[in-house]
Amino acid sequence: MPARLRSASRCAAAVCSLALAAATAPAPAGDAAPAKDGPKLAEPVTKGMRVFYCSHSFHVFMPAILQEMLEAAGIKDQVKVGQSSIGGSKAIQHWNVPDEKNQVKPALREGKVDLLSLAVVHLPDEGLENFTKLALEHNPNIRITVQEFWLRWDIFEPTTKLAKGEKVDHNAITGEELRKRHAPYFQGWDGLIRELNKKYGKTVLFVVPAGQAVIALREKIIAGQAPGLKTQEDLFSDELGHGKPPLEVLVSYCHFAVMYRRSPVGLPLPSSLAKMQNPDGEKLNRLLQEIAWQAAIQHPLSGLQADARP
Repeated sequence: MPARLRSASRCAAAVCSLALAAATAPAPAGDAAPAKDGPKLAEPVTKGMRVFYCSHSFHVFMPAILQEMLEAAGIKDQVKVGQSSIGGSKAIQHWNVPDEKNQVKPALREGKVDLLSLAVVHLPDEGLENFTKLALEHNPNIRITVQEFWLRWDIFEPTTKLAKGEKVDHNAITGEELRKRHAPYFQGWDGLIRELNKKYGKTVLFVVPAGQAVIALREKIIAGQAPGLKTQEDLFSDELGHGKPPLEVLVSYCHFAVMYRRSPVGLPLPSSLAKMQNPDGEKLNRLLQEIAWQAAIQHPLSGLQADARP
């Protein structure tokens, strides 16, 4: 290569490295200025909120991990109003819990909830609109976060089924294929959330892009860039896709970012990661924080982009 071209190549590489560093650098808490070459960020939430959680097993672990993160961040006044947990559930199943056992509806009717955290599976799911309508009737300032998850068994179930006896190999799939399989799931939920925000004339529903973050982490593992994680299987406890601590912490950082509109980068090692005794635990924790923050600020429905529209 001619010297002039080598010099230009080195300069271009340096510029790319600087741009990447700027893109991954967290916005300081309370700073709503635009990230370099990025969107202007919404003002962070600095006071603890009253939160009700409606969970399935890809979400149920999060409130406890999130609480530890919030305390480390100096937010000590969040209140867990309640939690409804149903395995493999859609939002409509939490809505349909009999009145004598249903805790979320009374909490919403009494205006006791600032943020409703929902975990969803696949469409259709009329429960999302039911909760939105009820919540707004009793608290016009409520926020509802919707966790978009990572696909169970690595397949989009509405159009794909596992053959009888077929085994799931989480290590066999590429990042490109993961994104392709998740695309209809993400597009479906994003479309419904936009539709409901438009119908109710305000941005009340927000996406927690947990699935997108998990894909990004799996790509890092494939590339050999995830400290202490050698294979994609290191994230999962079974073929269905239940998470081990690194995945659970990543998902919890996504919720921290969306709920409080603050970067998790710099928070201390969560206890569940510390128990793994990974010699690269601090480096892995930093990577999980950066992936979660990037997923949150890049998603137009997370609420972190100040200029985003319903």
